[in-house]
Amino acid sequence: MSTFGAMVDDTIAYLSGYTGYQDQATYLTSTVDFGATTLPVFDSSAMSRGLVEIEDELVWVDTVDTSNQVLKVPPYGRGFRSTTAVTHTVGTRVVAAPMFPRRQVAQALNDAIQAIYPNVSGIGSTTFTFNPAVSTYSLPTGSEDILQVKWQSPGPSKEWLPVRRWDIDSSAVASAFATGSSISIYDAIVPGRTVSVVYTKQPSVLVNKADDFATVTGLPQSCEDLVRLGAAYRLIPFIDSPHLAGLSAEADLSSNMRPVGGAGALGKQILQMYRLRLQEETSRQQALFPVRVHYTR
Repeated sequence: MSTFGAMVDDTIAYLSGYTGYQDQATYLTSTVDFGATTLPVFDSSAMSRGLVEIEDELVWVDTVDTSNQVLKVPPYGRGFRSTTAVTHTVGTRVVAAPMFPRRQVAQALNDAIQAIYPNVSGIGSTTFTFNPAVSTYSLPTGSEDILQVKWQSPGPSKEWLPVRRWDIDSSAVASAFATGSSISIYDAIVPGRTVSVVYTKQPSVLVNKADDFATVTGLPQSCEDLVRLGAAYRLIPFIDSPHLAGLSAEADLSSNMRPVGGAGALGKQILQMYRLRLQEETSRQQALFPVRVHYTR
């Protein structure tokens, strides 16, 4: 079971080649609050003027004071590039000029989660008690299609019997069904028995570092590497951007050593891997939930 934070770490490892690219990093030697403009670090020689990353926050550093082991931040430097300035505790890692900022990787992961729908859907389930006087029941918000409907038979058998006559309304009248989605049951079911409904929904995005991938998104755990590949192919072509000739003498030299287009070619290769995994996951979900004939009225 992977958390959002672990997925960001794993995706950065994909992009940096695990050991091929080593971040220049140090750590904070005291807590800094969200408004601090002086950052005490253990080894300022590992830092340079420009962009640094502390957890998910990007910070612009104006001055590196090697005598006092501090980084000095201008008034606009905290929460740089639309990140959020927060308090960081002692020992928090500080990275100089991150190749792939965590905020951008997190956004790419969520973009990939949303993009695999409707090829692969989020899966949800709900239950309700059958009442013979009621034919239509509310479904959770976001329910889009029904994969399976069954009811628990009476007695010790613990058997769940398929419901063969049902209909879903994904635009149910809000005054009657607050979630906007409902299911109507037309089979003869023993009153008071539990009905189980498995449905599809759009996957939910991840927000917090501790968010569990499968629990929050509704996607199968097997989709985790698919989402990481989807994020990687979105991000890796941007490695080429600093190598564009004409921006600086350093850029000209860099473009000669690593011609522009190499990262784009690698991105296409990762895209092919992504498409293969997407096809595999689509087939897997179809096998788990084959289309079943059902009847309405």
